[in-house]
Amino acid sequence: MNERLNIAMWSGPRNLSTALMRSFGNREDVISILDEPLYAAYLKSTGKDHPMRDEVIASQDSNPDEVAKICTQSKGSGICYQKHMVQHLHNTFNSQWILQLTNCFLIRNPEEVVDSFLLKLPDAKFEDFGFDQQLNIFDLVARNMDATPLVIDATELRNNPENILKKACDRLSISWDSRMLEWKSGLRSYDGVWAPHWYPSVESSTCFKKYKKSTNTFSMKVKSIIDKAMPGYEKLSAYKI
Repeated sequence: MNERLNIAMWSGPRNLSTALMRSFGNREDVISILDEPLYAAYLKSTGKDHPMRDEVIASQDSNPDEVAKICTQSKGSGICYQKHMVQHLHNTFNSQWILQLTNCFLIRNPEEVVDSFLLKLPDAKFEDFGFDQQLNIFDLVARNMDATPLVIDATELRNNPENILKKACDRLSISWDSRMLEWKSGLRSYDGVWAPHWYPSVESSTCFKKYKKSTNTFSMKVKSIIDKAMPGYEKLSAYKI
């Protein structure tokens, strides 16, 4: 690869996004990884009281325009993989700069997301899940490119990682690298400072694990969030590889 490729993977929380970051991080041609580069800007702008809020803000540039410059830089040869949370691209921020990136979308059935996220952030509101924001970003990107953006379903990735990752590489016009299927356990230097709170399951992982459907009964709160989120998920699901 002779040119820099800035891959932005837009995901909601609890979507397997950190495992996918591990997968790409194992590629030989990845020169840098940006883990949720807009997190500090999002927290500072919204005043959201997330776990480790002060540490997050202190660890990153909290000016969204400066973050945009970091994400769109063109120096270097190879892949810059960027893991983005869709809700971090707040509606008060300029979003046009993302059109300079190779934008991809990691989706997951809301039934597999809501309970898991509420365990980490019990007071989360619908907007904190990023369901609507992901659809808005997808629409922005789709309106401004000739082809449909790459969409990966997290559950299908877990159940058939080699097939899905090979398709993704083909769509991105990058070579297949079998090292994307396995990685060493532990945290990484590129992990955000929030990793101890959010990444314990990924820290011990070494590969994608097959999905086992939960038999838990949803509470009324969880069911209401799922029902509200499902139409957007189904719309994006129609474009998955």
